[in-house]
Amino acid sequence: VHLFGASLGGFLAQKFAEYTHKSPRVHSLILCNSFSDTSIFNQTWTSNSFWLMPAFLLKKIVLGNFAKGPVDPKMADAIDFMVDRLETLSQSELASRLTLNCQNSYVEPHKIKDVAVTIIDVFDQSALSLEAKEEMYKLYPNARRAHLKTGGNFPYLCRSAEVNLYIQVCSDSQYFKH
Repeated sequence: VHLFGASLGGFLAQKFAEYTHKSPRVHSLILCNSFSDTSIFNQTWTSNSFWLMPAFLLKKIVLGNFAKGPVDPKMADAIDFMVDRLETLSQSELASRLTLNCQNSYVEPHKIKDVAVTIIDVFDQSALSLEAKEEMYKLYPNARRAHLKTGGNFPYLCRSAEVNLYIQVCSDSQYFKH
């Protein structure tokens, strides 16, 4: 399969490829604003308590990573959409996502060295630090890189045409063919 994952979804796509390396299932990964090590969030000590927190507090933790201040209209629409989606999640769904994000775990790159990887990043502010992005580049030195000037945390929503173009270019290239 070819997997596209953003943020936690990208981390989980990498872990799926890692866990299935003995019986390969993943041919390519497109990782958008993703990470390879959950320790970047410095929340390991709180991850076990997410299950005890009320939903409104968990939502506040998630919202703390959203862009603050003025953003362009498409980014504002993407943030509004994600806030609406956040409101539909139950306490247990929020707790499980935050726990996955914050418990110590990392990708073992040697197990997925034969998987074609494309990394899509934004140059403007997102929840990922520059160090987290640099770590992805080190982990996948042969990965294709696609950079967007802007897009914040949700480039697949607010810059969907550019992200889709990168996906098409990748899927049309020999890089992703069997």
